[in-house]
Amino acid sequence: MTVSIRDLRPGDPSDTESVVQVRRAALPFLIATADGVAFELSSAAPAKRHRLLVAETADGLVVGTAEAGLAYDSPEPGRSFVNVYVDPAHRGGGAGTALLRTAEEYLAAEGAASTYSWVLDEPAHRAFAERRGYRPSRSAHFQRLDLASAALPPYPDALPAGVELRPGSAFAADPRPLYEADAEASGDEPGDVPAEPADYEDWLAAIWHHPDLDKELTTVVLVDGVVAAFCAARTDGATRYGSAMTGTLRAFRGRGLAKLAKTDSLHRARAAGCTEAFTGNDTGNEPMLAINKWFGYEICATETRYAKQLKGPQQS
Repeated sequence: MTVSIRDLRPGDPSDTESVVQVRRAALPFLIATADGVAFELSSAAPAKRHRLLVAETADGLVVGTAEAGLAYDSPEPGRSFVNVYVDPAHRGGGAGTALLRTAEEYLAAEGAASTYSWVLDEPAHRAFAERRGYRPSRSAHFQRLDLASAALPPYPDALPAGVELRPGSAFAADPRPLYEADAEASGDEPGDVPAEPADYEDWLAAIWHHPDLDKELTTVVLVDGVVAAFCAARTDGATRYGSAMTGTLRAFRGRGLAKLAKTDSLHRARAAGCTEAFTGNDTGNEPMLAINKWFGYEICATETRYAKQLKGPQQS
């Protein structure tokens, strides 16, 4: 199969929809929409040098895609990322190799010294990465809940004194408290690539205004009027729901507030017509893995983060 590599045409709805179809086929555990794909490209911080590539056959069929950019928010300079997705029906034809080579050359030219990629923990995917010089590190689990039939935990008979539940939309006029909560909770997540918290304007652009963020299904827990925990929700606008981030601020941990936030969000997601719920956790994030198991989520796939040193353009 002969493929050519080009950049996504973000103004072309059929192009962004083709990328969504590839992502859904390659990794059906992620929430993907055409609006979300176009938004991620247009809203990326300039320092990220974000690029979205597609692999196209001679007859115009998009069979693969890759996202690449600099980890500009890492305190360690020279880090970057690349994630490659190929439609399973078209694997083995060279699309993945061509996408990865193009992305690596681009990142090296942008000054990246190393790159990392998430790879499905399956023999063929691992072998593909390792043949190209990537080495494994930590892993993460995708988890799925059949929301249509799951026996969700009931709401408590009464909320503890001082505790309130609010949808994310209640913070439309001033989302800064959610930004501050997200920054603290995200900073405690395990990971190989340390990252500085995004500044408020970057967070607004990339997170708060993301079209896949469902502010009505996002739940925020207040304790005495202060944001204490939250469960951020993304949806595909149809039947698929994803937990984008569930977290509790340090001062409020150990009180079951993350469970409360997620209980509320899942109940409202089901009432809104969602039938599948997805989430993902680092394999070292035992507290959230335990919470999701308590809700009835089951592991449906595992990814491993692979890393590689890149040659600079002067060495190519």
